[in-house]
Amino acid sequence: MNLIVDVGNTLVKIAVFQNDTLVEKQTVEISEVDDLQKNFFQDYPNIQKSILSSVGKLPKEVLENLKNQCDVMILDANLKFPFNNLYATPNTLGVDRMALVSASVKHHPNQNVLIIDSGSCITYDFITKDNDYLGGAISPGIRLRYKSLHDLTANLPLLDTEMPKAIIGDTTAAAIHSGVVLGIIKEIDGVIEDYRENYSDLTVILTGGDAIFLSKQLKNSIFANSNFLLEGLNFILEYNTH
Repeated sequence: MNLIVDVGNTLVKIAVFQNDTLVEKQTVEISEVDDLQKNFFQDYPNIQKSILSSVGKLPKEVLENLKNQCDVMILDANLKFPFNNLYATPNTLGVDRMALVSASVKHHPNQNVLIIDSGSCITYDFITKDNDYLGGAISPGIRLRYKSLHDLTANLPLLDTEMPKAIIGDTTAAAIHSGVVLGIIKEIDGVIEDYRENYSDLTVILTGGDAIFLSKQLKNSIFANSNFLLEGLNFILEYNTH
């Protein structure tokens, strides 16, 4: 069994895989990670190896405790990946994006795939049917846009995410919801359409914390998979240990 630890900007996801099957997944604050991983080792004593992906900051003692339980692989650019990385600055490519592209290779081999990850940031990553990773784009995610409007202005309120009732906001709150949520939906649909002008056989994957919320509103055909990153990390772990 494999233990997958994904440290994001705000939360940590921990999952257990039996071969390719996701057995259990939990999402917690960083302060809760140590207790949760101990519980996982008690519940699943057959865990033999783990992979850690971190774009946030994981306390050193948590990592040491993990290493005392099993073999730990740290996700970085020096590992083997199942694709040709044509990114101009490969050492600056986020490890989470590498995992997403790896998942696309496993689930959609020999296809042109656009992976959209809607989390703290929205990332767009494209891999061709020839297995060449070309790059993509990064833009602010939903909560980051709401928070920026509040933090960087004098009078705009900080709102919870809400689907606007109309594109024309007749109150300040309605206008913010329209600008943030509909703006992101228009952005994603527009990016997909631009890619499809060049790649008519495009497969689109939408993942991340806001994937389900956004997928219901997009007009383009997509596959929504909130566990895509975890599946990619498990694949990388297996790819580097067999």
